[in-house]
Amino acid sequence: MYSHMVVGSNDLERSKRFYDAVFGALGGSEGHLDPKGIVLYLHNAGVFIVTDPINGEPATVSNGATVAFAASDPAQVEAWYAAGIAHGGKAIEDPPGPRERSGMKVYLAYLRDPDGNKVCAAHLMG
Repeated sequence: MYSHMVVGSNDLERSKRFYDAVFGALGGSEGHLDPKGIVLYLHNAGVFIVTDPINGEPATVSNGATVAFAASDPAQVEAWYAAGIAHGGKAIEDPPGPRERSGMKVYLAYLRDPDGNKVCAAHLMG
């Protein structure tokens, strides 16, 4: 069902620094910035893209949307959160920690990336 996720950016270099840091905290590699204005990340069979909007308009955030990245344990969620804050992310919602949703226990952390996109690191706690 899922192929890839794309978010827009108004400053690709700034976004690349942020996403390189948060993906690095999850064990991923740095993104590749191509000449067409696309930063591509490949990790754990997932594809994540940061790009200048194709229509030439400024990038804006989606109200109600969240991009969630899988973490292997709560420590990796905390490392992701710290890396994001250190590279221009903004803390939102509750601090990182366990949440119960629909009978599932998940360890979560939420940030806004430098362009305002809502991103999350999540570890399913069994």
